[in-house]
Amino acid sequence: MLVSGWKEVSMVDVHGKTTFTLWLCGCNLRCPFCHNWRIAQGEGCFKLNREELIAEVDANSFLVDCFHITGGEPLIQWKELRNLLVDVRRYLPISLNSNLTLVKPLERVIEFLDHVATDLKVPPTELYGLPRESSIKLWKLFLDGLSIVSNYSIPLELRIPVSRGFKVEDIKPWIEEGIERINTDFYVVLNPLVGPPLTDPRDKEWCAEHCWPRNEVEKLKDLLKSLGIEKVIVKSYP
Repeated sequence: MLVSGWKEVSMVDVHGKTTFTLWLCGCNLRCPFCHNWRIAQGEGCFKLNREELIAEVDANSFLVDCFHITGGEPLIQWKELRNLLVDVRRYLPISLNSNLTLVKPLERVIEFLDHVATDLKVPPTELYGLPRESSIKLWKLFLDGLSIVSNYSIPLELRIPVSRGFKVEDIKPWIEEGIERINTDFYVVLNPLVGPPLTDPRDKEWCAEHCWPRNEVEKLKDLLKSLGIEKVIVKSYP
């Protein structure tokens, strides 16, 4: 398993939770705003020392609420991940941050999960960073992923990256389509996209145009409330 490292105690990776967080390498998307794009491309990654990780999990389990796996896209390495979760779950509940487009791998690890976090990236034709046809196919797989999480009644943190320059009325159908697939306990976290100097995004030109939203956050919050969603957390700029 290729990883970029771990943090024994983190208070920023899952809302309201303290986590032991592990970063896995590789990703099937090319989101232009991604600040972990080097991890996604495998830069600086190394082979996991499983025994060392398990020892750290054991030593720190009393300090955290769950073991959180993120990336990159962790399901790229689903076989290795599944084997790791067999051991880790003896110590902690498991939280997975995934883009949910790798449906078959998701089905292989879903039984080990106690919490899922995912981004509802809208419009996907822009935020996936891929050709339109590929983005539409992956969006449909993402919807299937939401259904799988719901079928297993796994609590969900639904994150919505908030970008600048896209009209709320244009992204509303995407948001509605995603929320309609959710039939489990969930809450929404609105994440305003930030760029330089706070982050080093994959596509700086794209980010110059679409990062640092202004009034889009409040408009999205109002939209979610109109859809009957009361639990909406807005992340502030650092």
